[in-house]
Amino acid sequence: MNGREDGMSAGVLNAPSTVLARKYRPESFDQLIGQEALVRVLSNAFERDRIPHALILTGVRGVGKTTTARIVAKGLNCLTASKPTTQPCSTCDACRSIAESRHVDVLEMDAASRTGVDDIREIIESVRYRAVEARYKVYIIDETHMLSKSAFNALLKTLEEPPPHVMFILATTDIHKVPVTVLSRCMRFDLRRVGAEEMGAHLRAILTSEGAEASAEAVHLVARASEGSVRDGLSLLDQALAHGAGKIEADDVRDMLGLASRDRIFALFEHVMRGEAASALDTLAALHRDGADPVSVLKELAEACHLTTLARAAPQRLDDPTLSAIEREAASAAAAAYSVRALSRAWQMLLKAIEEAARAPSSLAAAEMALIRMTHVAELPSPDEIIKALSGEAPLGGGPSTGGPVGGGGAPGDSRSTAGDAGPTMGGAAPNGRPVAIEGGASATARVVRPEPALRGEPADAPIDGPKSFEELADYIRNRRDAKLLISLEKYARPGVVRPGYVEFTPIEGAPGDLASELGRKLSKWTNHRWIVSVADGHDAPTLDERRLAAAADLRARAEAHPLVQAAMALFQGAELKAVRDLEQPDAFGADPAFDATPPEDDDDFSALEDWDGAWEPDPEP
Repeated sequence: MNGREDGMSAGVLNAPSTVLARKYRPESFDQLIGQEALVRVLSNAFERDRIPHALILTGVRGVGKTTTARIVAKGLNCLTASKPTTQPCSTCDACRSIAESRHVDVLEMDAASRTGVDDIREIIESVRYRAVEARYKVYIIDETHMLSKSAFNALLKTLEEPPPHVMFILATTDIHKVPVTVLSRCMRFDLRRVGAEEMGAHLRAILTSEGAEASAEAVHLVARASEGSVRDGLSLLDQALAHGAGKIEADDVRDMLGLASRDRIFALFEHVMRGEAASALDTLAALHRDGADPVSVLKELAEACHLTTLARAAPQRLDDPTLSAIEREAASAAAAAYSVRALSRAWQMLLKAIEEAARAPSSLAAAEMALIRMTHVAELPSPDEIIKALSGEAPLGGGPSTGGPVGGGGAPGDSRSTAGDAGPTMGGAAPNGRPVAIEGGASATARVVRPEPALRGEPADAPIDGPKSFEELADYIRNRRDAKLLISLEKYARPGVVRPGYVEFTPIEGAPGDLASELGRKLSKWTNHRWIVSVADGHDAPTLDERRLAAAADLRARAEAHPLVQAAMALFQGAELKAVRDLEQPDAFGADPAFDATPPEDDDDFSALEDWDGAWEPDPEP
C-alpha cells in the first residue's frame, strides 16, 4: 500500500481516529509509490481495453497488494466514467463503497480464515450471475496461499475461463505456496519494497500534511525500520508522532524502536574487531541500560559490518543520501582498517548471533556471549596463514586484531598495525625449521611445536610399542578388554601382515564395514602413534576363530581317544562328553563358556572326580 496527499474527502482527512495507514491509502494509480512497472502495465491495459480476467499480486506485507486490488475494482466500476479507467473519481457511490469493502459486486475474501473448498464453491456458484449494480463482478482473494489444495483445484476451471463480466484478483505474501496451475492462469505482478529514500520523501510529505515536525535523521530511522513496507512506515510514524507529541526527534525514535546511536554502534563494532572484549561488553551494557534491545544491537552491528564491507568493496555506495555523516565517516575508517575476509567472517558470526539471541532465554546473555566469541576469534590468525606458517612458507602477519575475526591482514595504511601494538605474535618457522604455534593473542609468543613423528610422517626416535604379529594383536586387544573389536577381528579377519604401525588383513563375509577404521583408530589411541590398517585380498590363512575351533576339535578327539575317558563312557551307559578344556589355555577374559563349572550336588562325587578342585580355579584377571 502507498500514500497520497490529496483526493480524500474532508470528512475522512479530519477524522481524528483514522490512523495514517488508512488515512493516506492511495485512491488511484497516480498515488501509488514504488510500483512503476505495475502502474505502467495496468494503465496500458485499461487504455487499450486489454484487461486481464485474473491478476495475482505478490510482495511483502504493506506494499500495496490489497490497495491495488481495490483501485482496479474502482477503475472497472467507477460510475463517473463511461468505461474502465485508471483514474477513478473516489467520490461516487461505487468508489466509496468499494473503498469501504461494502460493494455488493466486489467480494473480498480472506483466505486465511476461509480456506476450504466450500468457500470456493460459493464463489463458483455466484460467478454465473451478472453484477447487480456494477459493470464487473470482482473477487479479491487475500492471502491466497492459505487456500487448501482442494480449494485451489476447485477454482482452476473458473479461473481459466470466467464469464466476461467477472475478474479475479489474488493477493499473497508467499507466492511459492501457490500452485503453478493457478499462476499460469493469472497475470502476475511482483510488488517491490519501497526504497528508503523514496519512503523518506513520502513520510516527509505526510508530516507536512499533518502539520508535524521531524528531524531528517528521525525520518531516516523510521524509513529504514519500515524495511520497504509503506504500511509499517506509516504505523511507525503514527507511533513516533504520539511519542514525541507532534515533534519527532531522532533520540525519540531510537528510544521507541530500542535502537542505539550510530556512533556508539560503530564504537562497539571497533571494539569487537580489535578483540577488546572488556570494552565491547561495557559498551553493550551501557546501550542496554539506555533501553537498547540486545537483538537490535546485534542487528545494527550487522548493518555496520555490511556498510563497512560495501565501503571497502564499492566506496561509491557511501554516496547514498539516506546515510548520515556519522555512518559515512565511521564506515570509511573501518573499511580502511579491516580486510573483506575479516568483515565477511564477522558478518557470518553476527548472523548466527542474531538467531541465537532471538531465541535465547536471556537475549542480553546471548549477545554478550556472541561478542566474547567474536573478540576471541579476532585474535586468531587466518587459516591460510596458519597453513603457510606450519609449512614454513611465510610468517604470520597482521597484528593482534587488525585483521579481524579469522580474517587477517589489516589494510596497509592502518596505523594500528605497528610493531608496538603487534607484539611478538608473528612468526612462521623457528630457526631450526620447525613450524611454530601462536599463543596468547595480543601478547602472544611463538613456541616451537614438535608434532608426533608417526603422525607427521617423520622418522620415529623410538620403535612403536605395539603388537608385531596377528596373535599379539589379538592379545593386545584382549588385554584392553575391548570384547567387540576382539570378536570381530578373530571371527572375520584372515591374518595378513602385522608390523609396527601397519596391519593388513583380508575380511570374510559378514565382517563389519568399519572394522579396519575402528582397529586403526583404537591402535593409534592406545599406542599414541599413527597406525595404518589396510584391507587386502589374497590372505587365505584361517581366522583366529577358525584356528580355535580346529584346536578344540583336535583336543576333543584326543580326549575321546584317552583310555580313561573310554572306560568312563563304558561304565556309565548313555553318558556323553559335554566339553573339554586345556587347563593351560585359559579363555580370553578369564572364563571358559565351554567348561561346565557346575559343582556336583553330592559331596561323594568329589572322590570320584580326581583333580576337580584344581580345575575349578577362576582364571586370574589379565
